[in-house]
Amino acid sequence: MTTDSARVRPLKRILGVAFGLAMAFGGTVGVGILRLPGTLAAALGDTRLILLFWVLGGVYALLGATAVAELAAMFPAAGGFYVYARRAFGDAGGFVIGWSDWINNVAALAYGSITAATFLGALWVPAAAHPETTALAILALFTAFHWVGLRFGSVVTATVCVAVGIMLLGVVVSCFLVAPLPASQAAAPAASAAGLPLYSLAMVAVVVTALRAVLVTFDGWYSPIYVAEESTNPERTLPRAIVGGALLVAVLYLIINVAFLRVLPLPVLAASQLPAADAARVVLPHGGAELVTVISLFTLLSLLNAILIMTPRILLAIGRDGFFTRHAAAVSTSGTPRVALALSSTIAAVLILSGTFDQIVALAAVLFVFNYISAYAAVFVLRRREPGLPRPYRAIGYPVTTAVVLAGSVLFLIAAISEDHRSGLIAGGLLVACIPAYAFVKRRLRHAGESR
Repeated sequence: MTTDSARVRPLKRILGVAFGLAMAFGGTVGVGILRLPGTLAAALGDTRLILLFWVLGGVYALLGATAVAELAAMFPAAGGFYVYARRAFGDAGGFVIGWSDWINNVAALAYGSITAATFLGALWVPAAAHPETTALAILALFTAFHWVGLRFGSVVTATVCVAVGIMLLGVVVSCFLVAPLPASQAAAPAASAAGLPLYSLAMVAVVVTALRAVLVTFDGWYSPIYVAEESTNPERTLPRAIVGGALLVAVLYLIINVAFLRVLPLPVLAASQLPAADAARVVLPHGGAELVTVISLFTLLSLLNAILIMTPRILLAIGRDGFFTRHAAAVSTSGTPRVALALSSTIAAVLILSGTFDQIVALAAVLFVFNYISAYAAVFVLRRREPGLPRPYRAIGYPVTTAVVLAGSVLFLIAAISEDHRSGLIAGGLLVACIPAYAFVKRRLRHAGESR
C-alpha cells in the first residue's frame, strides 16, 4: 500500500558517470548497427561514402548531445524531455511532449520484447512456439529486476552493457585479425549514390534514406537525462555521460563498419540483411552466426533495460506535477517508482497481446523526433528568455551547432511524415487531442486548488 510518505519520498541520488555511460550505450546500441551497414552500402555504393555518413551521423549526435547536456545540467530532474519542454513552453508544451514521449517508450518496450523473443526463439526452440508468452516473460523479468530497487537495476544495466560490448568487440577484433579484402574493382550499383548524377532527385532520395538510417541508429544517446535526479553531482555527471556516451557510440559504430568492410566485399555487404552475421561467418566459421544471434538478443535486452529505467520516470514527473495520478510519483524505499513502472509495463504487455502494436511503433517513429525538436528549440528559448540562469555546461558552438541539429530534426520529421502519411496523420491527431486533455487536467487542478 502506498503511504503519504512514500508519495513524497525522493529518488535516490546514487548514480555516477559510469552508469550514465552505460545508459547511453544501452539506450543506443541495438540491432540497428548489426543490420543497417548493409542498407547504407546498398544506398551509397562506395566505401568512402559509407564511412563518411557514419562520421556525419556521429558528429550530428555529438552536436545534439552538447545542446541537451546544457539543459540536463540546468534542470537535473526526472522526466527527460518533458522537463525542458515544460520550462521553455509552459505546462501545455510539457504535457504534450511528456505524454508523447511516454507513449513512444511504451511502444518501444512492446516492440523490443517481441523482437527479443524472436531472437531467443532462434536459439531455443521452445521459446519460438509461443512468442507472445516469451515476450511477456522477458518484459516481466526485467520489470522484476527494476522492481527490486535502483542499486540492483544499475547492476543489471552495467552487466548487460558490458556483455554486449565484449561480444561486439570479439567480432570486430576477429575482423581485424584476418587479411583484408583486396580493393574491389566492381562498378557501383546504378541505384546507389556512387552511380547517380550528383544533382538529381534520385541522389537526394538516396542521401535522405542513408541519413535517416544512420540517425535512427544513433537515437538513444540522451538516455541519461531520465535519471538526472538520481545522478550524483549532476551538473558534471550528466554532460560527461551524454556527450561521452554519444562519442563512445560514434567511435564504436565507425570501427564496426571498418571491420565489416575489411571482410565483406561491397556487393555482398550491400545485399546483406544482417551484415554482422555474414562477417562473423567469414571470421568465425564455426558458431559465428550463432554468436551474432546472441549479440542481437543481448543488445535488445540492453535496450529494454534502458527503456524500463526511462519510461517510469517520465510518468513519475508527469504525476508529480499533477498531470496524472500522483500515485505515479510514489517512490519505494529502494528507489524505484513502482506504480509508474507497473503501469508502463502493463500497457506494454497489453500492446504485445493485442498484436496490433505495429502501427503504434510506426507512430512512435514519428513522435520521437518531436523530443529532439522541443529540446533544441528549448535551448534557444531559454537562452533568450532566461539568460541569467546558471548554466554549468554550455552547448559547444551555440547558436550555430544547435541551429544545425534543430534544422536537421525538422527535415527528418518532414521526411518521416512524407514516407508514412498515415503515421504522420495519427501523430498529428494525437498531439491535437492533447489540447482538450490538457484543458481537462488544468480545470481539475484548478478546482482541486480552490477546494483546499
